[in-house]
Amino acid sequence: MANWNDPHMAASGFGAGANAMDQAVDAGLRSYMLSVYNYMASGVLLTGIVALLAFQSGFTASMVGTPLMWVVMLAPLAFVLVLSFGINKLSTTAAQALFWVYAAVMGLSMSTIFIAFTGTSIATTFFATAAAFLGLSLYGYTTKKDLSGFGTFLIMGVVGILVAMLINLFVQSSALALAISVIGVLLFAGLTAYDTQKIKSMYFYVRGTDFVGKSVVMGALTLYLDFVNMFTFLLNLMGSRD
Repeated sequence: MANWNDPHMAASGFGAGANAMDQAVDAGLRSYMLSVYNYMASGVLLTGIVALLAFQSGFTASMVGTPLMWVVMLAPLAFVLVLSFGINKLSTTAAQALFWVYAAVMGLSMSTIFIAFTGTSIATTFFATAAAFLGLSLYGYTTKKDLSGFGTFLIMGVVGILVAMLINLFVQSSALALAISVIGVLLFAGLTAYDTQKIKSMYFYVRGTDFVGKSVVMGALTLYLDFVNMFTFLLNLMGSRD
């Protein structure tokens, strides 16, 4: 099931030898995906811890309304760009380190949610997002339906959301903000399933190469972004403001 389209398996033969090879590939895929999920979950945990500590220490309140806030808000984007466009030049260790630093800086950026929303609503939204993410990612991993056709549509939707958010910075429309949050949740829900299938397929291209470790980091980063964005948009819909 997991390796039906793997070109390396097409001529693997029949019988016990082929079955053993199938089992080895499946075991490698499970280990690969488990590593991706472990990195992604650890990144989310680190972000949450840093966000809470930044808020409780008073750092968040001190940076609100200052130029530092813009630095903290934009810094995560710089890390994403470095990882996305420089991954081939980075070592596996450097990619891993950048991922952890990115998750920590993202925690500083997201610490402002503790000012805007109640702790109860943040916790409720987090667990709702986690449950949705698990279900959607499991679907993306197990489905035999090719989800690649949805990729372009979803990416275009994300670009549209970014444009709408930029416009709403100036018009300050509550109706537009609501629409952005609803569409944002749907888009990143779809991306969670789509990205999981893409990450699974990537294993067959990188297995046995030196790129496996970096592929794990990039897969974790992709799912991390899906989770955080889905959580943020859902919080804007479900969250109770202070």
